[in-house]
Parts: sequence; C-alpha cells; structure tokens
Amino acid sequence: MAQIAASRVTRQTIGAVADGAFKVLLAVVCIAGAAPLGRLLGTAAWLMVVSGLALLIGGGVELGYSRSRSMRTYTQLMIAYDSGWVLAVLAGLLMARQGSSAGGEIWMGYQTAAPIVFAALLVAAAPVQMTSDAGTESATL
Repeated sequence: MAQIAASRVTRQTIGAVADGAFKVLLAVVCIAGAAPLGRLLGTAAWLMVVSGLALLIGGGVELGYSRSRSMRTYTQLMIAYDSGWVLAVLAGLLMARQGSSAGGEIWMGYQTAAPIVFAALLVAAAPVQMTSDAGTESATL
C-alpha cells in the first residue's frame, strides 16, 4: 500500500500565510485608497499605487511559496522585514515630529522596496527537502 505524505500545517505555516495575506490586503488598501491615503501620509498617489503593487507581488510570492520553502527561511525573512518596518516607522515618525513632510515617503518607500526584496530572497531560497522516513522538512537558508 502506498503511503501518502500528509503535509503538516504548523503555527509557523499559518503565520507565513497570514503574513502574505496581510500584505495582499494592505496592497488592495494602498491601491484603492491611493489618493486619500497619499494626502494623509503626505505622499504622491502614484507612490501609493506603486507601493500597493509591490506589496501585492510580495504577498503573492509569499503565499505561493508557503509550501515549498522552509519555515526557518520564512521566519528569518519575516523578522528582517518586520525589523526594517519598525525602523522605517520610527524614522518616519521622527521626521514628522521635526515638521518634515518626508516621513510618509520614507515609510511608503520602504513598503515599496522591502516586499520585492523579500520576494526575491524567498524565490532564491532553497526548496524544502522532505525526508521520506519522518516527513519533516530540512532546508537551509
């Protein structure tokens, strides 16, 4: 009788899928509300649309590779992405507090570049190697 390898759905997998879905949702919001959000953040509407497209690509790649990449890889990339996000927010808030209008542009610039870098690193990462005896993943970054 042939054994069928069942894929394990872990909390990490759910987290990676949720992260990708959040990026897609944020992309839709950025694109749909480009003009009013751009005014609120002090950025051009085109930057909001480009950022939304970058988030859509990044989130789509993240969702698409969730079964074929190591959760270790996902976790490391999400930590790096979120750390950069926090730094971009802090830089934007500092700029806004000093009266500069560049805070929104810094944050949206990060939202444009980071998802593309995240997606490129995820695509370049080694695929998950499933061991036949244990059915667990073993891959390196």
